[in-house]
Amino acid sequence: MKSTPLTQKHIDLGARMAEFAGYNMPISYAGIKDEHHAVRNGVGVFDVSHMGEFLVKGNGSTELIQKVTSNNVTKLTPGEAQYSCLPNHDGGIVDDLLVYRMEDENGAPSFMLVVNASNIEKDWNWISQHNDTGASMENISDHCGLLAIQGPKATEALQAMTEVDLSSIKYYDFKVGKIAGIDNVIISATGYTGSGGFELYVNNEDLAGLWDAVFEAGKPFDIQPTGLGARDTLRLEMGYCLYGNDIDDTTSPIEAGLSWITKVKKGDFNSQPLFAQQKAEGVSKKLVGFVVEDRRVPRHGYLIEDTAENGIGVVTSGTQSPSLEIPIGMGYVKKEFAKEGTEILIVAGKKKLKAKVTKVPFYKK
Repeated sequence: MKSTPLTQKHIDLGARMAEFAGYNMPISYAGIKDEHHAVRNGVGVFDVSHMGEFLVKGNGSTELIQKVTSNNVTKLTPGEAQYSCLPNHDGGIVDDLLVYRMEDENGAPSFMLVVNASNIEKDWNWISQHNDTGASMENISDHCGLLAIQGPKATEALQAMTEVDLSSIKYYDFKVGKIAGIDNVIISATGYTGSGGFELYVNNEDLAGLWDAVFEAGKPFDIQPTGLGARDTLRLEMGYCLYGNDIDDTTSPIEAGLSWITKVKKGDFNSQPLFAQQKAEGVSKKLVGFVVEDRRVPRHGYLIEDTAENGIGVVTSGTQSPSLEIPIGMGYVKKEFAKEGTEILIVAGKKKLKAKVTKVPFYKK
């Protein structure tokens, strides 16, 4: 198992550790529910240094990213990021990712791609094999540390650490500046919780110092360390997809409700003709949210039936929502059962749980 530079800090804090994407990661500290509420109402800190980062620079960098991603990278200006995915050649998803638009020292376009930890090698190989544009690529995953400081009090908690005006950074924008005495930190108004905040990218050697400084600055705001357990409940309350659960190599972004990051009119990219056809003609299955009218929690892989007990789909994610105090889930169903309010059954062993299709996000501020 790999470690992040903060692994010993997590252990010293009494974190429950487990393997995730090949890394020894903190699942929870005080408890998933407490950490979840800390992020929804205050501020929490995630070590997400297991994520992968690639730099793509030079002539042909824009063309390469435009070809391998679904969103339109030419719409980005320096200091902006976008959510996107890497389509394969069969209408599925290699991975979902963030694309950061930067500039090199000569003012030419350069990019940072942030990918899922479990897919670093897979994504690198996929993008590399499509690199016929002459773009320069560098995998900096092993040198790049990442903290996600999330919650409504994140701006206030971090502002004392930097002269960068954090309140001026719009959602999905970023600035590069000094924070906690560390130069060239990427301060990004992104995250996967739905409660606002920032993600801070630094060199690994600066990560432990940044962690300590963030917690010192956050003391007046009751800042809390938060693990991957709360990260999962937070993202699911927002209806955000998790790669390997809700999206994978066999699911189309159109089926997954990601039409908004699939710009079929931007020009040629992987699976573009198929996505254009799906947008025009519709798809046979759709990813939906649902709430369960029972105390049992739906689990990944549970079958979904209609009220006549015919199979219509499968659960991809499920949890007990700490904010709503009810079981929630997502899953793919045949398109005719995707309408809000449709009654469905979740097959949990011998028991069938009544549930109802609902719009996401489940949690509304």
